[in-house]
Amino acid sequence: MKMHKPYGASGRIVPIRVTIWNEYVHERINPLVARHYPQGIHEALAAGIGPYGFGLRTATLAEPEHGLSNEVLNETDVLIWWGHLAHDQVSDEIVTRIQMRVLQGMGLIVLHAGHRSKIFKRLMGTTCDLKWREDAERERLWVVDPSHPITHGIGEYFEIEEEEMYGEFFDIPAPDQLVFISWFQGGELFRSGCVFQRGLGKIFYFRPGHETYPTYYHPQVLRVIANAVFWAASPHGAQPTYGEVPPLESMPGHPLKGRP
Repeated sequence: MKMHKPYGASGRIVPIRVTIWNEYVHERINPLVARHYPQGIHEALAAGIGPYGFGLRTATLAEPEHGLSNEVLNETDVLIWWGHLAHDQVSDEIVTRIQMRVLQGMGLIVLHAGHRSKIFKRLMGTTCDLKWREDAERERLWVVDPSHPITHGIGEYFEIEEEEMYGEFFDIPAPDQLVFISWFQGGELFRSGCVFQRGLGKIFYFRPGHETYPTYYHPQVLRVIANAVFWAASPHGAQPTYGEVPPLESMPGHPLKGRP
């Protein structure tokens, strides 16, 4: 686990606390991936969104509790998730832990192959399968909802010159809102930016980010992820909100006040 800046200091406004999780497998076994991300995808993401002023920490699969202890998650406003080769190696206990935090108000941003992660599939309740093709293709991401905070500063669309194709059908529940739709050079379309609400938690799935391409240096991709962090940060803060409101019976003047 690596902390990139303090989670606030005395007398200063505490920044949004972001934990970037990456399984960190491809970078250690594939020289092409290591060339793009020598310190790991998580470190590239931390460097890319760091200028937006978040309090950042990173975590990886091999760390104790995958770097996602209760203490870490209780100090996380938004969790960013990247996984691919090692979905099945993620502990079910940790997945349950993350699920509960999302329901209590922690934001979750799921990137690229994270569509097959245990946590995303559990929160969606579907297989999350899709059509895919590894050939390098140009991708145009069209903004579907220009009023959504995640699209702030993006414009009508942006392009990624080389990316892996993901296509429909994408086996997810109907998104609460569709933010981006992608067109690929081969002709396919894909719902590439989708938002969901689960309990008190906001979830954003964002397609770009195949490990063999330098996608996480693309300024517009980083802008979208940063926008999503601002959007997903719960107004309730990192702590659970249940139990903080007194029952109606205790309210002054309520007819059941004082009754057993």
